[in-house]
Amino acid sequence: MRTFTIEAEGLPDLPAMMLATIMALKALGGSATIQELVEQVVEMEGIPEEEQAFLLPNGRDRRLNYYLAWARTYLKRGAALENSSRGVWSLTDKGETLHDKEQTIAIYRQVNAEERERAKQKRLSRSADVETAPRIPAADTTAADDEESEGDWHNEVLDALLLITPDAFERLAQRLLREAGFVKVEVRGKTGDGGIDGVGVLRVNLVSFQVYFQCKRWKGSVGSKEIRDFRGAVQGRADKGLFITTGTFTSQASEEATRDGAIAIDLIDGERLCELLKQFDLGIRTELVEKVTVFPEWFRSL
Repeated sequence: MRTFTIEAEGLPDLPAMMLATIMALKALGGSATIQELVEQVVEMEGIPEEEQAFLLPNGRDRRLNYYLAWARTYLKRGAALENSSRGVWSLTDKGETLHDKEQTIAIYRQVNAEERERAKQKRLSRSADVETAPRIPAADTTAADDEESEGDWHNEVLDALLLITPDAFERLAQRLLREAGFVKVEVRGKTGDGGIDGVGVLRVNLVSFQVYFQCKRWKGSVGSKEIRDFRGAVQGRADKGLFITTGTFTSQASEEATRDGAIAIDLIDGERLCELLKQFDLGIRTELVEKVTVFPEWFRSL
């Protein structure tokens, strides 16, 4: 039975999404990564792929993931969830006791009341006009989830990737695979090959695997149909498939990629692609900033 729906526009029932998050975590044994948690919510709620594919007005982020992030944030501020530095979310003792929507509504109201009070104190201390009405941020902003603070540079990278040509993106994938240890990486660069954009060989100790890859510069979500089509092109020709996109994968696509009895398709979405480009210094440079702290009392003690 569905407890919430995701529409193309408008705000969802956040307390219902908070309850769905709690139930999903319980089903997963009390802890999960963000991806595991989102996929479990999708499975338990029976959310179709078309709802998962709805995007925010920025044309990049999925509405479902955005509001589930806010559901986690509310639950964390209500002491029902906690998250580690490794991005694993888990139930607290309080979270274990939650089992109906009235309880998540109470947390929702509690957090909103705290935000009103915080805004009031800020207004009084600064004597400034500060908005006091609590609200979920508009859907054209980035979700202020605690574990997603790196979104700014990710978005900058993805924006740059969406501006390059398809063949340039294929060459980037070729370079990335070479940096990751693949050999004999070739870009096919032709149409009518079932969506196969290239092939490479990955050597692991004494064995080698031939891997076909497909590249999609998409803003939205890749669904299960695209995975099935790609597998059909790879079947009987390679040991594994690799699907690279600047967008995201629906939960059904992730399930299809690892379906029992079928050739495995590894998935690289936009977020992971950014991290890999950063890891191999491809178009991204990480700098350590020197911080200088002066201790005036040390000089006074001379």
